[in-house]
Amino acid sequence: MTNENNEIVEHLADMELGQEGIVSKKKETKSSKKTEPSEIKEIKEPSVKEEKAPQKRWYIVHTYSGHENKVKVNLEKRIEYMNMADKIFRIEVPQKTITKMKDGKKTDREEKIFPGYVLVEMIMDDDSWYVVRHTAGVTKFVGSAKKPIPAKDSEIKKIIHKTQNQVTKVELDVKAGDKVRIISGPFSEFIGDITEVYPDKSKLRAMVSIFGRETPVELEYKQIQKI
Repeated sequence: MTNENNEIVEHLADMELGQEGIVSKKKETKSSKKTEPSEIKEIKEPSVKEEKAPQKRWYIVHTYSGHENKVKVNLEKRIEYMNMADKIFRIEVPQKTITKMKDGKKTDREEKIFPGYVLVEMIMDDDSWYVVRHTAGVTKFVGSAKKPIPAKDSEIKKIIHKTQNQVTKVELDVKAGDKVRIISGPFSEFIGDITEVYPDKSKLRAMVSIFGRETPVELEYKQIQKI
């Protein structure tokens, strides 16, 4: 091969290499092209949601039977002593008044609506949990051992409303066949014989002689006196 041909072959080889180099350079240039400021998109950091402040909720605490009021008193003392008034707010022992009538005398007593339970309004965290859980007379929170379950607001409202607007229940030691004197109402001073007793309603039914005719009359406990 002549020198001229050799030069042509080498030139072609250089062109091929050069062509590949140009292509690769273009690719490199394209891939490494600087991003203009206008093309820079703002990279936002993942938004971190602000943690909501803990909410105060009502929790139900189980106690030893008959220790409900003691738990309330003990817990109130611990709240003051341990400066927890900003986390534990209210302690309620739902009760109703029972009026018992015997021999014409009335005696009142308080009866627990939910024996063995106390309601506590609090912000739940490790400290407040410890204060309540380790109060004398408390056995546990309602819920799992490590995660007390807050009561539904609707349930608590019903309980509180029932306690605040309670109807006094009257107990009377009477039964069917007993004779009673009516002391109030339109049949006052009449004597009647009890035929039925409705303890859940604090009422009874008695047969009263009106104008020589036996008439059934429904009466409330507070309207009669046992003879």
